[in-house]
Amino acid sequence: MLLEVIATSLDDVQSAVRAGADRIELVTGLLEGGMTPSIGLMEEAVRLSAVPVHVMIRPHNQSFHYDRHDIKVMLKDIEVAKRAGAAGIVVGALTSDARVDKQALNILLEGTEGLAVTFHRAFDDTRNMDEALDDLLVFRQVNRILTSGGRPSVLDAEETIKRLVRRTKGTAIHLLAGSGLTVETLSGFIQETGVREVHFGRGVRIGNRTEGRIDENRIMTIKQLQRNLSRD
Repeated sequence: MLLEVIATSLDDVQSAVRAGADRIELVTGLLEGGMTPSIGLMEEAVRLSAVPVHVMIRPHNQSFHYDRHDIKVMLKDIEVAKRAGAAGIVVGALTSDARVDKQALNILLEGTEGLAVTFHRAFDDTRNMDEALDDLLVFRQVNRILTSGGRPSVLDAEETIKRLVRRTKGTAIHLLAGSGLTVETLSGFIQETGVREVHFGRGVRIGNRTEGRIDENRIMTIKQLQRNLSRD
């Protein structure tokens, strides 16, 4: 079972890694849902992290529908992330009618050989998540979907997550569940849904606040819970 933690600073990265996080999602603008971090932050995060760093590729928070200018920016950011040594990228794009934008993805993923690719929570904004999953299964580069099951809190979407876990079993795509998880609810959620990767942001921050610092004790508790579940 893997734990991914959102980091917005080098302090976040070091705290998360020290406490036992398995992977870092590096973003800026967490209050806006996460956007592309600076080149300097990418480079230093990769240098300091002992675990894989996945970089958010999102040029703005206006929507997940991108024009050709946005795509050009995103391509440059992907190249920068790759040069910085990132292990992966976190990206997503939708059409104006809320389907996976396969045309945009074809362009964006062309140069991602060697990078892990997570399709982010734009997935939750699609008109139909099963349809979106079918669309994403076509892309050999995409190996992960971050989702809250279409709800603000993943805890209100256990049946959806369980269904998506079943649908991705035996495919190249792993389901990464996030948004609304807490230390207290994690064990029950994992047992109910069968999900093997979880994603934490506010849930591992002091006061459950987006602007709060990483609480290393919460991460250590989560890792112990995961170890206990793995033994069961």
